[in-house]
Amino acid sequence: MSSKKLVNSVTGCADDALAGLVACNPDLQILQGHRVALRSDLESLKGRVALLSGGGSGHEPAHAGFIGKGMLTGVIAGAVFTSPAVGSILAAIRAVAQAGTAGTLLIVKNYTGDRLNFGLAREQARAEGIPVEMVVIGDDSAFTSLKKAGRRGLCGTVLIHKVAGALAEAGVGLDDIVHRVSAAAAVMGTLGASLSSCSVPGSKPTFQLPVDEMELGLGIHGEAGVRRLKMATADEVVKTMIDHMTDPSSESHVPVRPGSLVVLVVNNLGGLSFLELGIMADAAVRCLEARGVKIARALVGTFMSALEMAGISLTLLLVDDALLKLIDAKTTASAWPNVARVPVTGRTRSRAAPTEKPEGTEPTATGGASSQRAAAILQRVCATLLGLEEHLNALDRAAGDGDCGTTHSRAARAIQEWLKEGPPPSRPDQLLSGLSRLLLEKMGGSSGALYGLFLTAAAQPLKATPGLPAWTAAMDAGLEAMQRYGKAAPGDRTMLDSLWAAGQELHALKTPGADVLQVLSKAVKSAEAAAEATKKMEAGAGRASYISSAKLEQPDPGAVAAAAVLRAILETLQSQSA
Repeated sequence: MSSKKLVNSVTGCADDALAGLVACNPDLQILQGHRVALRSDLESLKGRVALLSGGGSGHEPAHAGFIGKGMLTGVIAGAVFTSPAVGSILAAIRAVAQAGTAGTLLIVKNYTGDRLNFGLAREQARAEGIPVEMVVIGDDSAFTSLKKAGRRGLCGTVLIHKVAGALAEAGVGLDDIVHRVSAAAAVMGTLGASLSSCSVPGSKPTFQLPVDEMELGLGIHGEAGVRRLKMATADEVVKTMIDHMTDPSSESHVPVRPGSLVVLVVNNLGGLSFLELGIMADAAVRCLEARGVKIARALVGTFMSALEMAGISLTLLLVDDALLKLIDAKTTASAWPNVARVPVTGRTRSRAAPTEKPEGTEPTATGGASSQRAAAILQRVCATLLGLEEHLNALDRAAGDGDCGTTHSRAARAIQEWLKEGPPPSRPDQLLSGLSRLLLEKMGGSSGALYGLFLTAAAQPLKATPGLPAWTAAMDAGLEAMQRYGKAAPGDRTMLDSLWAAGQELHALKTPGADVLQVLSKAVKSAEAAAEATKKMEAGAGRASYISSAKLEQPDPGAVAAAAVLRAILETLQSQSA
């Protein structure tokens, strides 16, 4: 089966994509009768060199996203992964020539079809007396030995668009632009790595990858790479990529050495999440700087994709001050990022966090039987939550993103690390306040915030009023804070249901001579019953409220976790009193 695509038709998808870009960008126009996009202010280019590029569609935002003042004059688009027609290329050349430009430079990626079709259009234009030159960009660093075809043209071509565009905007002549962009291309390299292939609309994926493998050194048309790698961490993948593309024994290597000044491009091949893109960018910066390479600029985003390929490419361009000024020159091209004109390497990347405002002058009380009891309770709670991780995640998948167990396990591990630092506070208010700060910082998610609110509010009544009635007031204060900020109420199918049920039972602690364990036992049973009852409730708050109640056949994971925490507290106290 072919993969799903949001298109009107397979045959018309390239036309529709270009039409959509032009429809939303008043600075662009379609050349009638051709799949060509041009600057709408061609007449303003009189006396300057025009820059035309292009190739197959499916590489968006390349190439039409880089049309604009300071970059390309126009783009000729082929069908998906197909070189554009000679007639359309020639029509674009004629159009910019009629506007009075001072010659045309064709910037072509090194693929056979593009070389042939752009080359033929160039010869026909020159036969008509139009001055046209062509540069063929090959920046692929995948192959250790090169054959006659040379290096493929990849994402580095976009940097050539930028350099040539800045030169043309400054009024530099055609021959000089050819010379200078050719010199830049000679010290540039790109390498790709991917977790998946891609599929041309109407077709199956071009290759398959096992779940534990990835492809290194692939092109931008879904073709396989030079070798398969086992899945590894982002740091390991980036190191492998940079090792490969800078290996001096390879004919296609980039001559980057300690002390080199480079522009780095971290390019999304289409289907990589922004999360992964940021991780890979961080890994690339750290890897290069660890080798003594100085990063002048870092461009991170989608520049030249391969449809929905879940992969990345890294481009390195060696620069000097003159070349860097061209990279920094202003452009109106919609896909060029707004990059700060300051070096990446050498600047301070962190700021000291402000010191936490102390709650008071009273020192934290630790040690003694109360501290030991608190430590035992917390250890039991942590063990319980770690044991429930997969169960809570499974419950959460029905209505959320399946991470409730992971979130609670993260809290448990944070508490365990906290306990290793020393005994917990023996005073209840200080214990709850300390746990609140820890969970707010380490647990994350709405659960972390809700527990943090609960514990912060619950700590207040325990400061001034010792004894069992204060715990009832603490529970009420915590529940009130959760309701005020979380907007949930009992019966809304949330963690509040368990805690609310327990809280009602804890009111018995106000009775003189109340048996703590009996009261707490009733509270835990009520919490567990309330958690079980949530599977029959319609969610009124939280993420589950967006899901049809017919699909919510299991109890709420937050309510189950809260009841389990209370059960762990009870069992610890029971074992200590035995």
